[in-house]
Amino acid sequence: MGHIAGTHQVQFLDVLHRDHAEVEDRVRTNKAMGLANLPSKSWETNASWMLTANLAADLDAWLRLLTLHDQADLADAELDTMRFRLYHLPARLAHHARRHLRIERTWPWAETFTTSWKRINNLTAAT
Repeated sequence: MGHIAGTHQVQFLDVLHRDHAEVEDRVRTNKAMGLANLPSKSWETNASWMLTANLAADLDAWLRLLTLHDQADLADAELDTMRFRLYHLPARLAHHARRHLRIERTWPWAETFTTSWKRINNLTAAT
């Protein structure tokens, strides 16, 4: 990159390093989503597992981007924190005239979850 102007400046090297650190963080998150443990000796099964794990990581990233952008403690939280606070929901489905999700009132992150759920439901469809 010596022929590109500005490549020897500290700011340019800092930007390259920060971008690489972000990529490494997403790889670490994908491994925590299941890429670290392939379930089978079969190539087809492992390919399906990798696709599913990457889909889960993408859904996690989009949820953070679209619904948790103003939640300072969850926007950049580790995966274990997200599992503990949002993904393992202490709730139950109630069947009446319609389906309802009953969330425990004493759960500390109930408001965060309902805000996120409302934001997902208010997203407009891509055309």
